[in-house]
Amino acid sequence: MEILYSDRDIVVCIKPVGMDSELEVPAALRAELSGEIYTVHRLDKNVGGVMVYARTKSAAAMLSRLIQEGKMVKEYVAAVHGTPPEEGDWEDLLWKDSRKNKVFVVKRMRGGVKPARLEFKRLTAGEISRVRIRLHTGRSHQIRVQFASRGYPLMGDHKYGSRDKATAPKLFSCCITFPYKGEERRFEAMPDWI
Repeated sequence: MEILYSDRDIVVCIKPVGMDSELEVPAALRAELSGEIYTVHRLDKNVGGVMVYARTKSAAAMLSRLIQEGKMVKEYVAAVHGTPPEEGDWEDLLWKDSRKNKVFVVKRMRGGVKPARLEFKRLTAGEISRVRIRLHTGRSHQIRVQFASRGYPLMGDHKYGSRDKATAPKLFSCCITFPYKGEERRFEAMPDWI
């Protein structure tokens, strides 16, 4: 696993597709760095990309606070079917069916419904388009559902409407930015399919 940055408080790495971000990645980091590793955010197992982990309880509290205050900016790249608008700012209400592990866009608030917002810019246009996305909320399957609900399912996302042969959704956490030790820190990587 590639480590982009490490000090005594945090470690930033690129999570491979297929590894569980809450169990397998921390175990791999512990084996490489020794000491404790605390998960402060997650990525679906079938999604890869830049993640930050805490190495101390105080760093975990600090990173969690940044997330809650909206000071940790997470950006993603995705390959979607069709050509979405050049840019967008989408707000939806999402409801998760836990039995099916599937999320749906719904029209009104009710039990378990959460607001979701993202902004995006289209990078390329065509039968398959590439987009860069900034998440404002971190809901389960949010990017996948918000694009699929508008007719732009992610390549490889068979759960939400893709019919191609890709084996995993073409979604990658490409950038995390947050204040750390008095300065704005930015960690970025791109997948090989972009």
